[in-house]
Amino acid sequence: MTTPRTAAEIRQSFLDYFRSKQHIIVPSSPVVIPTDPTLLFANAGMNQFKEIFLGAKVSEDKRVADTQKCIRVSGKHNDLEEVGIDTYHHTFFEMLGNWSFGDYYKREAIAWAWELLTGVWHLPKDRLWATIYQDDDEAEALWKDVTDIDPARILRFGEKDNFWEMGETGPCGPCSEIHIDLTENGCTPDQVNAGIAEVMEIWNLVFIQYNRKSDGSLEELPSKHVDTGMGLERVVSVMQGKKSNYDTDLFQPLIQKLVAMSGKPYEGEAAIAMRVIADHIRTLAVAIADGVLPSNEGRGYVLRRLLRRAVRYSRKLDVPSPFLGALLPEVESILGATFPELVERRDAIHRALKSEEESFAATLDHGITLFEEVASEVIGNRGSIFPGDAAFKLYDTFGFPLDLTTLMAQEKNLSVDQAGFDQLMSRQKSRSRAAGKDGSRAAQADLVAALVNKGVKSVFTGYDRTSQTSTMLQAIGDDGLTDRLSAGQEGRILLAETPFYAESGGQVGDCGFLRGGQGVFEVMDTQKPADGLILHIGRMMEGTLSVGDEITAEVDASRRSNLMRHHTSTHLLQAALKQFVNASIKQAGSMVAPDRLRFDFSHYEAISHEQLHQVEQQVNAWVIQNTPLKTYSMAFKDVAGSGITAVFDEKYGDVVRVVDIGGFSRELCGGTHVAATGDIGLFRIVGESSVAAGVRRVEAVCGASAYDLVSREHDTLRRLSQTLNIPVDAVADRVDQLLEQIRTMEKEKRLQAKAAAQGKTGDLVHQAETIGGVPVVVGDLGDLDVDGIRSVYDGLRSQNPEAVVLLAARNGDKVSFLCAAPDAVVAKGFHAGKLIGPIAKAAGGGGGGRPNKAEAGGRDPAKITEALALGKDLIRQALEG
Repeated sequence: MTTPRTAAEIRQSFLDYFRSKQHIIVPSSPVVIPTDPTLLFANAGMNQFKEIFLGAKVSEDKRVADTQKCIRVSGKHNDLEEVGIDTYHHTFFEMLGNWSFGDYYKREAIAWAWELLTGVWHLPKDRLWATIYQDDDEAEALWKDVTDIDPARILRFGEKDNFWEMGETGPCGPCSEIHIDLTENGCTPDQVNAGIAEVMEIWNLVFIQYNRKSDGSLEELPSKHVDTGMGLERVVSVMQGKKSNYDTDLFQPLIQKLVAMSGKPYEGEAAIAMRVIADHIRTLAVAIADGVLPSNEGRGYVLRRLLRRAVRYSRKLDVPSPFLGALLPEVESILGATFPELVERRDAIHRALKSEEESFAATLDHGITLFEEVASEVIGNRGSIFPGDAAFKLYDTFGFPLDLTTLMAQEKNLSVDQAGFDQLMSRQKSRSRAAGKDGSRAAQADLVAALVNKGVKSVFTGYDRTSQTSTMLQAIGDDGLTDRLSAGQEGRILLAETPFYAESGGQVGDCGFLRGGQGVFEVMDTQKPADGLILHIGRMMEGTLSVGDEITAEVDASRRSNLMRHHTSTHLLQAALKQFVNASIKQAGSMVAPDRLRFDFSHYEAISHEQLHQVEQQVNAWVIQNTPLKTYSMAFKDVAGSGITAVFDEKYGDVVRVVDIGGFSRELCGGTHVAATGDIGLFRIVGESSVAAGVRRVEAVCGASAYDLVSREHDTLRRLSQTLNIPVDAVADRVDQLLEQIRTMEKEKRLQAKAAAQGKTGDLVHQAETIGGVPVVVGDLGDLDVDGIRSVYDGLRSQNPEAVVLLAARNGDKVSFLCAAPDAVVAKGFHAGKLIGPIAKAAGGGGGGRPNKAEAGGRDPAKITEALALGKDLIRQALEG
């Protein structure tokens, strides 16, 4: 057998080997794992199988293998700071892996790993080391029994190195790692696991048998599993005989493109910049292809940080922005065959990158200028700390992520005042919200594990009913699992069967009542933290309900009907948007409530009024057709290429439910829907807006909510018709006429004020006072807008170009200030931007600007005289000082 050499051959060889061992080859999950809220991104191959390891889901396939898209940029597994500096850390990488779900265990995992590495790939046995957990005698015995490794090359390590955990909580267990020695003369045992780049781990065999709870304790999992992970980038560098992952065919096409774009050789500081950019563009393309877009929160902010790091490094290469889109062909050539979504979403990826780059470019230079000013001042004072308030201003005003400021500071041998930054950052509401979510996620993980271990599960029966007789399986109170809930208590109840729909796919959870012989529980929400766990959330209205009680579960049928109307309308809306806006739009989020819906989707420009009208018309046409809905099940693996719409971050099992509306709308959906489109009644769009870069939102109502909207609109038109004493059909034209009259009057008023102000120009010139040898003009222009002030200033400058000018005017309840000085005065230290701040503050405002010209605003016109007097004193101090 020929030894594979290219990255594509090595990847395929791995999959083929495990296919020969009766493994099913499964596709990579998206980089967002919807079933695991504790993760921003998939950071290991096992993420998509977590529910199987916990026992919350049963896999039809006991042996699987794949190559998983992984991103590590935050939390415990955070490689960001090392990227580009060393030769093997990346923010995006592929994790080759094979898994056993309660099937084979340590013996086979060890034997097959050794056979693939040494028998198929022909890696030298005398360069491989095996490490095991400190008390795992079984693994050591198996390494000696099923492989021909030199026993002296089997080493024991503690929990830090050989006990694998996905995160702070979740599945974990002892592991056996395979390391390769790439040193020139061979390494010694003490150099293994010692952080030496030439002695690196290439394969980790994890034997999952525990679940780590949020309190740190371990509990045995229902079944033992095998989870192995091998970084493709590292093994390719080994197989290709390269000392750096970046020298392999997974990165070189990108680096050579950057060499050509920059005209700089791949060496020194330029090489670091090229490695960073090559790494980050792979991550950005993969994440955007999976539906994540740069934004100010969560995953989106991670992408924004990466993109802005890449843009900043491009300045070191003298490559102008936008440039990242030019690298996408190379990304496709490297990854497109394995992850076809990169090709399918090429245009969306390019638009997202271009939009974000252009946005950051507008503030990048200003931010760099501020950084250089502050850093120079710190260095000039022989300091070593970049101030936290300046770092926060770079973040808050100029969009510089803290790690970007830290990187720039390190280049000048400065460290950032992290504590000062954090103190300012703590005032941001998002920080406190995020902290609250983290705690609840850990508690949720413990709750799910406890319920799974008890073996309790619930079956949803609500597609064709809103009432169900069932049995109470479990109650959950303030202190955790309990056998009963009593009057006044808040809690959660799990039933054997339930017609209550749990929040999922954008549809909010059902409400209603659970009635037993001894009590009544009001259900205010329904949630599903894991498959088979449907929790009714609310409070006891009266009496007591206990585990084992017979319960009648009653969904609020009217509310459910409204939910069904809005959910089906959401499907019709998406189909119409694809027809009239763009066939390639992708859902980016949705919310289905009883009285409204919203639908977020990928698109880079506002939807025109005409397009919205066409969309609304089409949805109502489908409603009038009264098309019956069909639902059926199919294997998820058969969805690709079928034309059926799926959502990138939604949770899907091996078998999925399809909602088919006349063939023109086919979506994977587990939600509740009307029987036929006519049940919707009426559909109205109420708004369209932007919610993030590249994401638009349409909000709409249907049924009774749509009728209420039409009724309110009719009442408004009727009142306007009566007030204006014209027919309803003439209201719009009459309003346009009135608005035009108002605009004309306002324009005339501005022109009159401007003419009056310009008439003052000559007077102001004659009133100029000489201070410190410089003519100074200070004047109150009365009622005038900003453009008028600028016009007066232009007249003063033409008549007396050597003068320092300070002007003020009122525009309604607002005040405008302008301060300017000639270059000769600025050269002596005069700074208009620094003077105008306290002047505007005296009138209840603020502002700033350049040394030669600055503008500011205020909120108290009564303080203009006081502010100008202060300004004149400040100018005097500046000129005479």
